Amino acid sequence: MKMAMHYPGSLFLFCFFLGFFYFRVDAAVKKYQLDIQVKNVSRLCHAKPIVTVNGMFPGPTIYVREGDHVLINVTNYAQYNISIHCADGPAYITQCPIKTGHSYTYNFQVSGQRGTLWWHAHILWLRATVYGAIVIMPKLGTPFPFPQPYAEANIILGEWWNSDVETIVNQANQLGLPPPMSDAHTINRKPGPLFPCSEKHTFAMDVEFGKTYLLRIINAALNDEMFFAIAGHNMTVVEIDAVYTKPFTTQALLIAPGQTTNVLVQADQAPSRFFMAARPFMDAPVPVDNKTASAILQYKGIPNTVLPILPLLPAPNDTNFALSYNSKLKSLNIQNFPANLL
Repeated sequence: MKMAMHYPGSLFLFCFFLGFFYFRVDAAVKKYQLDIQVKNVSRLCHAKPIVTVNGMFPGPTIYVREGDHVLINVTNYAQYNISIHCADGPAYITQCPIKTGHSYTYNFQVSGQRGTLWWHAHILWLRATVYGAIVIMPKLGTPFPFPQPYAEANIILGEWWNSDVETIVNQANQLGLPPPMSDAHTINRKPGPLFPCSEKHTFAMDVEFGKTYLLRIINAALNDEMFFAIAGHNMTVVEIDAVYTKPFTTQALLIAPGQTTNVLVQADQAPSRFFMAARPFMDAPVPVDNKTASAILQYKGIPNTVLPILPLLPAPNDTNFALSYNSKLKSLNIQNFPANLL
């Protein structure tokens, strides 16, 4: 993505018009408003204020098309300074943070990418709750290099702390300790029914028998690599970090923190309810929150009284699976989508 900044006064006007002519005249302009707000949220029998975007956790999905010119205006109503990493955003590196009561506009063009990325806070540990998906569709008239799915869904893996994240991280830093483990991992902000007070905090996705679905999976966990699987269903990996891959089929996938993975899933099993599950991979003697987050893939017409089936995830320290899985990740590298090597 190519980045242009906004500046005050006459220099702003000069840069604005310069930026206007820099972007292709046929590029569509997509505008988004992100309001950084504090909101009370309850999980695991605990309620606390968290930083959200537009009152949502995760925040809104940004939909664009390759070649679009994107303007994302961020207004900060929270007590923390903020910066957002979408095309730029590391605070004190590429920009000053956005102070409380101030705004900043991210101004960029989507170039050479299509698939799934994500935006997130890029200061302190606010990324624990301030994040959302970026969906980049191919240029008009350009089909996917894989079968067209019937529908698609975002699957965002995250974490939840019962205590205020900034407070406990600061306490750990003062004592020279590592960051504290989360109290639960989440799928689309919900930990699933394997956790206390979480029966209503379970994400469910309805599917129709015989249809193919595209899942845009994002690992928004702060530090954990995550295994992910769907009981009874294979997944075909078709894209990683907005780059198409040579398709391969797997029963489980491994996704690094900050990584995205697109998979095709066929609803080809006898209609029932199936757990989607995620938990960390760690093959070093480092403590992690190794509890399993879960969501439900349910076939239409199946009552909620049917108990879902759990998938078989790799062992938490299954290095062989991790090495085998990563060895299959290869660029699609065809004429329409060549591998761009630096």
